[in-house]
Amino acid sequence: MSLKLLLFPIMGPITGLAWIGQQIQERANTEYDATENLHKQLLALQLAFDIGDISEEEFEIQEEELLLKIQALSEESETEAEIV
Repeated sequence: MSLKLLLFPIMGPITGLAWIGQQIQERANTEYDATENLHKQLLALQLAFDIGDISEEEFEIQEEELLLKIQALSEESETEAEIV
């Protein structure tokens, strides 16, 4: 316990930086997973259209929704990057 108190002025900032780095990494992984998932959904939608499971009109509606979600995630990550 006393060793932790003695080393706190040195280890405190290092521990804080490590924690911040870990939080940034977790956020990046979450955003990457969300974007990757949307791209997979888009591919699955294209395959469903190609094999005739859905109509062209339904494909276009769902495709637009997915593309808007991908664009929103991209813009959100760009905005956060500008803030940092």
